[in-house]
Amino acid sequence: MEIREATDADWPLIYPFWARIVAAGETYAYPENLSREHARPLWMEKPPSHVVVAVDSERILGSAKMGPNRPGRGAHIGTASFMVDPDASGRGVGRELGNYVVGWLREAGYHGIQFNAVVETNAPAVRLWQALGFEILGTVPESFQHRTNGLVGLHVMYKKLTN
Repeated sequence: MEIREATDADWPLIYPFWARIVAAGETYAYPENLSREHARPLWMEKPPSHVVVAVDSERILGSAKMGPNRPGRGAHIGTASFMVDPDASGRGVGRELGNYVVGWLREAGYHGIQFNAVVETNAPAVRLWQALGFEILGTVPESFQHRTNGLVGLHVMYKKLTN
């Protein structure tokens, strides 16, 4: 598996699993039924954000975007979002993307990483981020409308990158 910077040509290959994950209603609060053109700026952000894809020899397995959590006085804290093609689940794609993001943000000089909205019922993601050294700072109750579980909480998670 290789992780490389995403190109414009990658978006048509990312969009099908992006739309599938959003439509599932379990992990992201993006609006549903967005066209490829309307969804693109939500994922393929411009600098200072950085967007990557995880690829094998045949296809894109997942994607991540990272950059400052907030502008101005909050720009020293990074954030990131991840999507793994459900057909590539269980192959370590999320962990590879997570390790890449931590390394990239550290090398870029960020002080820490804050995830603003990890759905509490997304146990695989919560376990992965905790294994990579993130801690749950708090949970905003009933702040995500999960398709099957109703109102569930969103974890705010954090990992310090500097000593």
